[in-house]
Amino acid sequence: MIACPVLGMAIVNENFYLATGLLVYAGLTDLVDGYLARKYNMQSVVGTILDPAADKLLMTTLTVTLAMKALIPIPVAAIILGRDVLLSLSAFYIRYTSLPVPKTFKRYWDFSIPSAEVRPTQISKVNTALQLLLMGTATISPILPFDIGMPLGALQWIVAGTTIWSGASYLFAKDGFRIVAAASKTRTPPPPPSPPS
Repeated sequence: MIACPVLGMAIVNENFYLATGLLVYAGLTDLVDGYLARKYNMQSVVGTILDPAADKLLMTTLTVTLAMKALIPIPVAAIILGRDVLLSLSAFYIRYTSLPVPKTFKRYWDFSIPSAEVRPTQISKVNTALQLLLMGTATISPILPFDIGMPLGALQWIVAGTTIWSGASYLFAKDGFRIVAAASKTRTPPPPPSPPS
């Protein structure tokens, strides 16, 4: 997350060697983090929120800056960013509706109170890998000694398709998230979820 602003500035300033190095660094640290979490069973509800948030910050930084430098088309960037905005709004709504009563502002942001856990769908995993491949390929394309315009163009529209598909899978699949909050036995069960005011 700390590297994202530096990475963005490197791309905007067309320092693609630095940008490539930072992208490799971010990818490797993410892999190590995931490996350690699985090996030592260090997964948590907070982790299911922060880890995707870090990934999305990286993806947003790359999408915006690469689009600014015309290394990915604006429509593709709009699809990627639009999906993330839609899923973020959905996550806020799910957090609100699944939070045990009382639903206060302080409790909403207290992630020691679990309510719902995001579960990546299979297509979202494929889409994330393809998006990272696209961002990495677009970042290194200016420093390659040969032109990759045609395969890069094909990859851009493949990613546009998988991005739409993965967004729909989160919204309509039954296993996109899991409610983890349980009402206390001594309390009256909470009322059915209602839209935020």
